[in-house]
Amino acid sequence: MSAPAAGTAGPDVLPPRSARGRRLGPGPRVPGLLALGPLLLLAVWFLGSATGFIDERTLSAPWTVVATAGDLVADGTLPDHLAASAQRALLGLVSGIAVGLALALVSGLSRLGEGVVDGPMHVNRAVPNLALLPLLILWFGIGEEMKVITIALAVVVPIYVHTHNGLRAIDRRYVELAETLGTSRTAFLARVVLPGALPGFLLGLRFAVTAAWLSLVVVEQVNATSGLGYMMTLAGTYGQTDVIVVGLVVYAVLGLLMDGLVRLVQRRALAWRRTLED
Repeated sequence: MSAPAAGTAGPDVLPPRSARGRRLGPGPRVPGLLALGPLLLLAVWFLGSATGFIDERTLSAPWTVVATAGDLVADGTLPDHLAASAQRALLGLVSGIAVGLALALVSGLSRLGEGVVDGPMHVNRAVPNLALLPLLILWFGIGEEMKVITIALAVVVPIYVHTHNGLRAIDRRYVELAETLGTSRTAFLARVVLPGALPGFLLGLRFAVTAAWLSLVVVEQVNATSGLGYMMTLAGTYGQTDVIVVGLVVYAVLGLLMDGLVRLVQRRALAWRRTLED
């Protein structure tokens, strides 16, 4: 068999990337591109209101919402309600993360722990969290404790599921190497388990942040005297569409900012991975 002619590649040799044409995958990262979708929605809302296609009695115009938001900020209404909502969301989020992470470690590192914890957690996952609200009201009343616990229960499930999955997805060879080197239990947890479970935990954290805000909207409509949900419920009673939209916009902006923060932490903490996200 004759050798390949000079200047040609053999059948098993890939040509340089430049010769293979366009790269596969989503392409290089473009700063600010994630804001494109919200900006398009804002443009549709603006044009629909300006042309009269969107009835202002149904959905207030953007400029009306901006003016209303300015008035609510000036008289202190919006900052006070926002502070109350942020406090509830933060308490529920932190509590849910702590409980979900602890249960995931117990279940992920022990077969006995998995037998005890995993079943009830999936039962909790199957039952809609807000369906438990009447029972939680009976147990804890209608005060702040019930609201924080409801948010925490919504956060526990995604943290547990994704962290547990991350623990069980750790390469068995790392465990065997740690056993061969005689690594202590503490060092094994710090150097193998926690770094290995970090991708799953951060993914669960993104879902948990969303779940916390969704639960917050509901619990603030149950005998609340403060918070964005209470402000929106009161506005609905008086037909103040613009105030309702202000609350929705604040929820959306906070949700996007928190998700963006988690994604930034995720990208920095997992910089050692080479994925399509890079």
